[in-house]
Amino acid sequence: MDESNAFSQNNKRKKEISPTRLIVGSFLLVILVGTLLLLLPFSTRDGTIGIVDALFTATSATCVTGLVVFDTYEKFTGFGQLIILLLIQIGGLGLVTLTSFFTVGLRRRAGFKSMKLASESISTSNITGARKLLMVVIKLAFLFEGVGAALLAFYFVPQFGLQGIWISIFLSISSFCNAGFDIVGFFGPFSSLTTYVGNWYVLSIIMFLIVSGGLGFLVWYDLFSWFKTKTLCLHSKVVILFTAVLLLLGTLGLLALEWNNPETMRNLPPDERVLAALFQSVSARTAGYATIDLASMTLMSKYFMIFLMFVGAAPGGTGGGVKVTTIGVLAVTVFSVARGQEDPVIFGRKIDKKTVYRSITIILLSLTAVIVSTITIFFNTDARVNEIDSMFEAVSAFATVGLSLGATTIMNPIAKIITIVTMFIGRVGPVSLVISLARQAKEISRREVLPEAKINVG
Repeated sequence: MDESNAFSQNNKRKKEISPTRLIVGSFLLVILVGTLLLLLPFSTRDGTIGIVDALFTATSATCVTGLVVFDTYEKFTGFGQLIILLLIQIGGLGLVTLTSFFTVGLRRRAGFKSMKLASESISTSNITGARKLLMVVIKLAFLFEGVGAALLAFYFVPQFGLQGIWISIFLSISSFCNAGFDIVGFFGPFSSLTTYVGNWYVLSIIMFLIVSGGLGFLVWYDLFSWFKTKTLCLHSKVVILFTAVLLLLGTLGLLALEWNNPETMRNLPPDERVLAALFQSVSARTAGYATIDLASMTLMSKYFMIFLMFVGAAPGGTGGGVKVTTIGVLAVTVFSVARGQEDPVIFGRKIDKKTVYRSITIILLSLTAVIVSTITIFFNTDARVNEIDSMFEAVSAFATVGLSLGATTIMNPIAKIITIVTMFIGRVGPVSLVISLARQAKEISRREVLPEAKINVG
């Protein structure tokens, strides 16, 4: 009798595994498999790679970050590059999203729990519409990546021959997934896209892919629906507004700070300076490509880039960061409170307090992760890496950006492990990770009423 009760309780616990835990677990599974594949002798050109470095690369790819301890082209063979690209694709869309898509695509019946899990994966609370949105997510991703690869091929194939096809596909998927990985290291290790600093054609395509992935699939779904409804939901309006504001602010800020810097933009023609500033503003949200020497930027530019990286992209997309909507909610809340309003209001709609509380929680947990990572990197890396460089690397890891000032390549194992954890937290989200690790709250039959606390603040 006791054994049967224990068995039923174990089954009940398994059934009660939350969608958040399953999503977090799926990322861990992909990272583990990716690490094992990268450890294979034919994944690297010299046949060897350390376990920590393989884990770091697999995590960076799966979490669509882009921080690397080795130049991707110089270290990895074609097979290794393919594994990295598959990890980027799976990590960008999410394993749960992909498996749910194939379940629906094969006309198999998906139950309520499966659709609930899929809705969590694509960041929507609409379970009934998850099936339709799921199909849109995958179709949009493949459409953008396919068109991007084709357009890039028009430039890279004449330049590199058949190798240009692989470069185009790799850059297109990496850009849309906001991963920041590249395979143009034959121009020089860790050169990123500095060779194309003045190439409007190539960089415009990559910027479009970055922004497309970073806007989020919910926004694209809403934009396509606009032709029928002639209206946009509040989420889409907030994302589009704050994305535009931050891109413009980032471009103007970097132009002002780097215009006369001889190490970055001063020697470029005016139009290329504008392109460089625009591209870095887009890339900081959270793609991880560089067309200028980031290590040579002014101190203020580095702080400014840290802010842009920390904010990141939109929910439900391929980008990281605390998300533009989180910052938007806090900005509107501060503005409303400063005006003496009791509730934050935007576009004529009141923002509920739960959203405000969640935004504050995300910011505080994110800052905690960044601070811990910054301190660890600073004390476990070469003496050439100062405080600002450590913070830059930590924020880049947490926001899954991949921009680097050079600290990643000279980290010791402890700093690498902490950075791996930071990338993972940034990808799954600090709140989601805490929920997945927390014990399930027990339901109570009656609501407990607590006395109200009065605390003076400010």
